Amino acid sequence: MSFLRACSLSELAEDTPKRVELNGVPVSIVRTEGEVFAINDICSHANVSLSEGEVEDCAIECWLHGSSFDLRTGKPSGLPATRPVPVYPVKIEGDDVLVSVNQES
Repeated sequence: MSFLRACSLSELAEDTPKRVELNGVPVSIVRTEGEVFAINDICSHANVSLSEGEVEDCAIECWLHGSSFDLRTGKPSGLPATRPVPVYPVKIEGDDVLVSVNQES
């Protein structure tokens, strides 16, 4: 599994998604509840950026139609989305946030 540097930990404000692109994959990086998560940045219901939505209770909400996705699993918690979005492994090395977009969970 190869990890790529997504950003620095100090760049991440609590509950504020940060959009990055890693090997052509749009990823939303979220620091919440003492952890850092990486989730595909495109809503599975509509082709919009999840990083423009709000974070609450370890979920990110799509700003367009209101579907929320669990940051741990990518599963939607309500309609209109019915399909999960990919989530990616994250590791922290010093101040670097590393993400493996080759390995979805």
